[in-house]
Amino acid sequence: SFLAQGISGLWGRTKLDSVGMQRLQELVGKLASTGTPLVAGGAVLVGGYYAVSNTIYTVDAGHMAIKYHRLSGISTTTYREGVHFRLPWLERPIVFDVKARPHTMTSLTGSKDLQMVNISLRTLCKPDAAKLPEIYRTLGPDYDEKVLPSIVNEVLKSVVAQYNASQLILQRELVSGMIRQRLTQRAADFNILLDDVAITHLNFSPEYEKAVEQKQVAQQQAERARFTVLKALEEKKRTIINAEGESQSAQMIGAAMTSNPGFIELRRIQAAKDIATLLSKSANRLVLSTDSLLLNLMSGGPTQLDAEYASTTTKKK
Repeated sequence: SFLAQGISGLWGRTKLDSVGMQRLQELVGKLASTGTPLVAGGAVLVGGYYAVSNTIYTVDAGHMAIKYHRLSGISTTTYREGVHFRLPWLERPIVFDVKARPHTMTSLTGSKDLQMVNISLRTLCKPDAAKLPEIYRTLGPDYDEKVLPSIVNEVLKSVVAQYNASQLILQRELVSGMIRQRLTQRAADFNILLDDVAITHLNFSPEYEKAVEQKQVAQQQAERARFTVLKALEEKKRTIINAEGESQSAQMIGAAMTSNPGFIELRRIQAAKDIATLLSKSANRLVLSTDSLLLNLMSGGPTQLDAEYASTTTKKK
């Protein structure tokens, strides 16, 4: 063959002996007769693998793809998950992740009363599936990293500036709703959809937090002082009521003593009963006068109180 002749000529120029040249020609002949089919089969397998791998591509779940054509550019057709075909070398698939992805961003801004607020916002965003060609053409595959930081800072600063520091705490749900509405509108300008927007962290400067704490302490002290004043007023009212009751009781007792002399004797009997009860429960043995203890209830003669009542009645007559 031509290959054998070329090799023989080369070896001939190197002055090989006739025996070595004959063996080399036999080896080259065998390779030429059996190696051609092997080489052809390997070339077919390699070509087939290249054609299949560059003709078929797969789109995973939660992803969508568009095609870039070397002649016509970005195609307007989108491809969902599954197996799809393309032209080798001419077409190239561009796969987008269309699942909602979380992004947390922090912004330092000022409130309406000039207090510095450090606010963190968490968003769930995804691209508009119908606008993937336009997103790739204008922003690229990393659209969220290019757009979200700027529009989030813009919306946070514009919304927070409309509220005082206290309103940001008390009306947090209202503030979050306004931020979500404006951020959704701004993201729609870039063909980005927002599934959720939430304020995850909100704090103020250390000086403001200290002032708020001092204010709360002062309010608690004022409430305590107000309670003390109310308590004193109630004590005053109770004392007045008790005094009025005692005065009325004294007047009623005086009227009863004037109209009914037996009232004094009834009170003396009650006092004697109480004294006798106390002495009966005492462990000590005492010997006291019955007149001093008002226990001479069965005596026939008049007592000192009866004499005083009789003298008062005589004077009135």
